[in-house]
Amino acid sequence: MTDKDLKKFIQNALIEDVGDGDHTSLASIPSKATSQAHLLVKDNGIIAGIELAQLIFKEVDSSLKIKQLLKDGDKVKFGDIAFIVKGNSISILTGERLALNCMQHMSAIATKTAYLNTLIVGTNCKLLDTRKTTPLNRTIEKWAVKIGGGENHRFGLYDMIMIKDNHIDFAGGIANAIQKTKTYLTDNNKNLDIIVEARDLTEVNEILSQGGIKRILLDNFDYKKTKQAVAVIGKQCQTESSGGITEETIAEYAKCGVDFISVGALTHSILNFDLSLKAI
Repeated sequence: MTDKDLKKFIQNALIEDVGDGDHTSLASIPSKATSQAHLLVKDNGIIAGIELAQLIFKEVDSSLKIKQLLKDGDKVKFGDIAFIVKGNSISILTGERLALNCMQHMSAIATKTAYLNTLIVGTNCKLLDTRKTTPLNRTIEKWAVKIGGGENHRFGLYDMIMIKDNHIDFAGGIANAIQKTKTYLTDNNKNLDIIVEARDLTEVNEILSQGGIKRILLDNFDYKKTKQAVAVIGKQCQTESSGGITEETIAEYAKCGVDFISVGALTHSILNFDLSLKAI
């Protein structure tokens, strides 16, 4: 999540929304009019996206002034004010919707992440996101997970090796998939961690026999099989539970002793957090 990535995201989002001009504001408001507005919290949870909103408003108009009253990751309640933006009225309105869209989505993700983390307190398990993100919004969605206290899994297909069921089947089995992967990494001088998905305990043992694996992903294992797998793996590599894990089941999976739990719903099944920008 570099500054370059964020700037590109903001510029493309503004092109999508603004096009050749915010004609409603341009038509109805004097070009030199100035105003101020505050970001009103209308929900309870974790606020996220304040830093991004500042970047958005500055991209629209560098002369806009923002007084920050809260910071990303703060617990908020209905009625709190996150920041005040002052300056050209048209500029404020032009950046309003993009800032709100991002903050509402990010705050919802951060709030969900923080809540799930409370359910695994007292274990050594860490909560991960996945690649199940909105296309072209992965940067801000994974940023929101971090703000909520979770950890980012791989960002894309390029920064980690993750051998899943289809890779195994297409490659002709676990041994072939892992051996070919190791050869590929050596031949291309790449230093990437290898995670391999297991569908049952037999596959867990097959993966372990190959060596050189960073983590085994226990996909759709029940509690009993998860505990058995954790016992078999021991300290040989890390363990991760995945597959339909919900707020009702996450605590039990964490108690099985896995190092990580990945939850796609952190980013793919989130309702917006209620926020609004109001003139003051």
